[in-house]
Amino acid sequence: MRSLRRAVTAAAAAGLLVAALTACGSDDGGTPAGLPADAAGGVDDGAALTLWTRAPLELQAKALVTAYNASHRNQVKLTIVPNDDYVAKVGAAAGSGNLPDLFAADIVYVPNWTKAGLFADLSANIAALPHSDKINAGHLAAGTYQGRKFVLPFVLDLSVMFYNKTLYREAGLDPERGPTTLREFEQQALAVQKLGKPGVYGTYFGGNCGGCNVFTWFPMIWASGADVLADEGRKSLLDGPAAQQVYATWRNLQKAGAIAPGAKDETGATWVAAFQQGKIGVMPYPATLLPTAARTVDVGVTPIPGVDGGMSTFVGGDGIGISKDSTKARQAWHFLSWLMSEQAQVDVLAANNSTVARSDLADNRYAAKDPRVATINKVTGAAQSRTPVAVNFQQAFNAPGSPWVTLLRNQVYGDPAKLASDNEAVTRTLGQ
Repeated sequence: MRSLRRAVTAAAAAGLLVAALTACGSDDGGTPAGLPADAAGGVDDGAALTLWTRAPLELQAKALVTAYNASHRNQVKLTIVPNDDYVAKVGAAAGSGNLPDLFAADIVYVPNWTKAGLFADLSANIAALPHSDKINAGHLAAGTYQGRKFVLPFVLDLSVMFYNKTLYREAGLDPERGPTTLREFEQQALAVQKLGKPGVYGTYFGGNCGGCNVFTWFPMIWASGADVLADEGRKSLLDGPAAQQVYATWRNLQKAGAIAPGAKDETGATWVAAFQQGKIGVMPYPATLLPTAARTVDVGVTPIPGVDGGMSTFVGGDGIGISKDSTKARQAWHFLSWLMSEQAQVDVLAANNSTVARSDLADNRYAAKDPRVATINKVTGAAQSRTPVAVNFQQAFNAPGSPWVTLLRNQVYGDPAKLASDNEAVTRTLGQ
């Protein structure tokens, strides 16, 4: 029922966003004008602002809004929307001209919503920030359309490798050294599997979850020096040599019985639960969940490696911008400019074990207390760390039953010989 509901929601949202495109003006997704030139620093005059975000970011969003409201005249009213309902809610509001002053968006949706004209142009304002060259480039690129910038990072979520130090000790592995190549990932997962402990497995993944594996498998390809998309996000390269090695690694683990059986039907709803229960040796994982996982597991953290080494991460999370419907753009920009400040990035986000969006603030006093956080911050700046950009990303990768889901399931559980045709199906969807 959950998958069916999500599919219906996605279909409805797609229709609503088409309506939003029409409502916003030109056929090529014309965009609203930028902020007034005198609004570089924003205005703090006691305005009431509205902000929407999706439920997975509730902890960080509440902390940011609380800190801002406590120190400024402007007051932000935060609305948390269930994740499965968010796209539809934004689409409906866009079509009726009722978007909030500010709204966040999963970074993979940002290119579509930017092209649709849902955000105000922030190019001049972002350029005027004294630290503009230190802001996460992946999020800025995802929110850039026709040379103009429309979003800033709201909350970053990175993919890294988590491993269970207790199980590593039991398996005779070095608890201070996670995998540095795909081969080591496979070997370490197999070593945990050989413990033969009831209910314990070498690894786990979302076998029926497109977004989970975009987040964790794409970095394995990037770390190998390859790419996943070409032609400005309209062509899939997921049949290349590095990608094939990634699939072979997971296929080998499946054949060896080292992937927990529940992974085959995992849609993402319980993707991280088994690791938090101490039942998984090593797996790619969302960095934002380190505080949660560390409550129950002695967690080791290492970057996601490639075939022969390297490191990468999917710089995910949400971007945030000022909506096309806001009548308080100057005040909304005041919140966004504060969001990029050291007070917000370090005293709020870093203090709550979240990754900062400015490279010059990565080595902060909170990261210094935990080498795992320092590792997470380090991988953010790695040369191969990326945020892929494609207008039809949702349809090609994240949607239930997407061609990417078909491809990955064939590679692990089905017929690997279908790779060429499955990859072509991804390309067709990207180019629609």
